[in-house]
Amino acid sequence: MEEEVDSVTFKDLGIIEELCLACKQLGWKAPTAIQKEAIPIALKGKDIIGLAETGSGKTGAFGLPVLQALIERPQRLFALVLTPTRELAFQIKEQFDALGKAIGVACVVIVGGMDMNQQAMDLGKRPHIIVATPGRLVDHLEKTKGFTLKALKYLVMDEADRILNMDFEVEVDKILKVIPRDRCTMLFSATMTSKVNKLQRAHLKDPVKVEVSSKYQTVSKLKQHMIFIPCKHKHIYLVYILNEIGNQSVIIFCGTQQSTLKTALMLRNLGFTAIPLYGKMTQNKRLGALNKFKMKERSILLATDVASRGLDIPCVDYVINFDVPMHSKDYIHRVGRTARAGRAGQAITFVSQYEVEVYQRIEQLLGVTLDVYPTVKEEALVLEERVEEASRFAKMEMARLEEKSGKKGKRKRGNDEDDTEESFGVRKRIGKKKFKKKGGRNTK
Repeated sequence: MEEEVDSVTFKDLGIIEELCLACKQLGWKAPTAIQKEAIPIALKGKDIIGLAETGSGKTGAFGLPVLQALIERPQRLFALVLTPTRELAFQIKEQFDALGKAIGVACVVIVGGMDMNQQAMDLGKRPHIIVATPGRLVDHLEKTKGFTLKALKYLVMDEADRILNMDFEVEVDKILKVIPRDRCTMLFSATMTSKVNKLQRAHLKDPVKVEVSSKYQTVSKLKQHMIFIPCKHKHIYLVYILNEIGNQSVIIFCGTQQSTLKTALMLRNLGFTAIPLYGKMTQNKRLGALNKFKMKERSILLATDVASRGLDIPCVDYVINFDVPMHSKDYIHRVGRTARAGRAGQAITFVSQYEVEVYQRIEQLLGVTLDVYPTVKEEALVLEERVEEASRFAKMEMARLEEKSGKKGKRKRGNDEDDTEESFGVRKRIGKKKFKKKGGRNTK
């Protein structure tokens, strides 16, 4: 949740006592700006288009009104929340579980990468709330006997712009055709795209537009910097900065899955507690990586843009854009992983000679020129030999993992432990020299 609005309480917005107590237990002291604007309208049963920057508390803005309406009119299969990513779906379920614990709300997650039969059994129990990705929900609507959403009262689309930009339009149309027209619909998004505008014109009834940020922006407590460096020195400067900032929580965004895994392997070889998160991992492994980072068992999370939207990890100190995002709006979502819930945070973007034009579009979108992050070139280049050695190790490990993956496809695996974890923890690392800088991160 983002910066709090002074003197206004959830009770002032019309939230009932049970839910106000749940908010207090979650540490929500006061409504955020989007909650202050959206909740009173949603409690009246009106359709909403909510536009707010990432980290602004959108989940509470739709979750509280849905739960309050459910308390007033108890019904199974009451609400459906559509999200673009699996991780965001599980996070939203956690919020519903926490807010609705005292009133016995049943909420299930329906996403890809999980067992269809188990999900069908969960749906057969007729939960109050379903949180789903569009593709897997359509699979169940078409294949799971007896499952229907004909009595649905609420539809919520969180990160609506990304749902539509991820080619889910066909699935969304199928879902809209089988749910009642007489329902309350809420679209929440950080940006208003032409696709979202088209959707609201076709499927919402006199929606109220709630907007708490009129331009693309980042939160005020976020310090943003850039570094212009040769592409071949990116890994060197990454290690240099990680050593400089010490043992703090960092998310590093890479442009591809291959880059994510290679960089994670390289950092672990140097002794950093890093773990990767990318799309081709099974859902259990993705959740495992995320939980290890949340529980601070790993201090560095390397991710593709699968982690740039919606994930609420409150204590992220730094976001590093190892690769400049190709879409300028994705920059907003990436850096929104830090400086959440009123905390401060820092974002550093690496810009190589091949990324200048893309980076300039980001500055144009923000309307600001980012300051240069202070570095000492001579100190960074001292690390070149060690980093190159670790990079060679990472390439060999990737080749080994690929070969193992090919063999494993011919037989059933006995456990769900991540191969990358095995390569990090079991195989002998190159070099035994401690890699430490005064005041920095001790990497054994």
